[in-house]
Parts: sequence; C-alpha cells; structure tokens
Amino acid sequence: MEIQENGATYLGRHVLAEFFECDPNIMNNKDKIENYMVDAAIECGATVVQKCFHRFNPYGVSGVVIIAESHLAVHTWPELGYAAVDLFTCGSKCDPKVAYEFLKKKFNSKKAFFTQLKRGILDENTNQLSETAFQLSEQYES
Repeated sequence: MEIQENGATYLGRHVLAEFFECDPNIMNNKDKIENYMVDAAIECGATVVQKCFHRFNPYGVSGVVIIAESHLAVHTWPELGYAAVDLFTCGSKCDPKVAYEFLKKKFNSKKAFFTQLKRGILDENTNQLSETAFQLSEQYES
C-alpha cells in the first residue's frame, strides 16, 4: 500500500528522531525502553512482529521492534540524557510521528527534533520505483 501526498507517491515514511534532556533512569532501564518502544508501535497503528533489546554495561540500551510495516529502533546514552530513535513505517496505515510524540512524552524529553523522509519514491508515470534517493518531507523541533 503506497502513500500519496502532495502529488508524490512513495512506499514509506522514515522518521529520524533526537531526544534530549531525557530522564537518565528511563534511558538506562531496558524493560521500560522495551515497553515504551512496543507501546509506541501499537500507538501509531503498527503490528508488532518481534522485538530484541539489550542493556549495555555500564549503561545504555539498544533495541528494535520489528513491525509488519518495517521497524522502530532505539539507542540511549543515559549519561547524556539522550536517545536516538529510528521510526520507519510503510504504507498509510500507521504514522511514525504518532510514535515520536508518544516516546517524547515517555522519555520525559525536554527537547526533541525529527526529520521525516519519504522512502521508496514511485515514478508518477510508470508507477515503478524511481532509482533516486529518499526525499526530505518534514523537519520539526519541539
């Protein structure tokens, strides 16, 4: 299922998010990060397929939630109160920006940014994949 927006047709939306001034205790808690990432997937309308998370020693958490529509991934730096998050959803069923807003709240982030990319651009004449790079769709600071 493709996404149509402003005359462009593409396969997926890829949100790259930066969360600053997050609660360090949350950023270092594997179980909380895992639960929040799974909940973010559900909130944005995705279907969770599988998950894998790891807590590093002495600190930091990395993980991925595989969804039928693609993936959500995270890496945290508790000592810096920072999380880098990757939210990639295909089709129009789910909105990665909903996951972004959910995680911003759950991470207690005081400042956050995201960049949204259009991935898998389709040629408007042939409806075949255009062999071009992704397109910048939107940038946001909150």
